[in-house]
Amino acid sequence: MIHIVLKWKPISTQHAYWQRGKIRYMKSDAKDTKNSYILQARCQYKGEPLKISLSVYIRLYFWDKRVRDIDNYGKILLDSLTWIAYEDDKQIKLMTIQIMDPDKDQRIELIIDEINI
Repeated sequence: MIHIVLKWKPISTQHAYWQRGKIRYMKSDAKDTKNSYILQARCQYKGEPLKISLSVYIRLYFWDKRVRDIDNYGKILLDSLTWIAYEDDKQIKLMTIQIMDPDKDQRIELIIDEINI
């Protein structure tokens, strides 16, 4: 089991990209967020990337009570952990995302574990 806590404002996929014509670009603040996730994850997990089927449990702690779509927060987060916690996010077979009560210490908590399918 891998437990990672990321200290950064969760960013939704909807707010991470912009499009010009048919080309899609990642916004600079989204790149900063992704880089922060990568650095923090590397500091917390020193093992080899897992090569097995996985389950991921995600807790999102926001700073306010605003209503959010829960499905918008996984993409950048899971892509950030590729080649750190696992080889590819397609190994994830079960994912649970929970929005927690507001907390001044905005963060994302992840628990990554082996799953037998």
